[in-house]
Amino acid sequence: MAKKQPESVARLDSTYMKHYDAYMERHQKKKKRLVRRLVLFALLVTIVASSMVIYHVQQQRLYAEKSEQYEQLKQEKTALEKEEKELKQEIELLSNEEYVLQIARTNYFFSKEGEIIFKIPNEDPSY
Repeated sequence: MAKKQPESVARLDSTYMKHYDAYMERHQKKKKRLVRRLVLFALLVTIVASSMVIYHVQQQRLYAEKSEQYEQLKQEKTALEKEEKELKQEIELLSNEEYVLQIARTNYFFSKEGEIIFKIPNEDPSY
């Protein structure tokens, strides 16, 4: 729209002025549409970028949790393998008859023929 002119200057009602006013009005409408489109585009880009950032943060957190869980499972596996190795050794030892007899004599007080077993307390005397 045309600027408001002081009252001392008279406005001409010519076709040129009408065309000029129409041109200025179209120009202002184009500017408004352009600004609206830019704002909409900026809003869309902001939404997409923020959703990507949120997704990235969630994935980083999930990765950290899985990595920690992996390390724990790895340690547990190592401990279980060690236990398995010890149990296999125990199985091998238990297949030996002399080892079994030795355990029976120490833990269950089995004795050989003519042997006497004395139980000695593990505590030190108080005197």
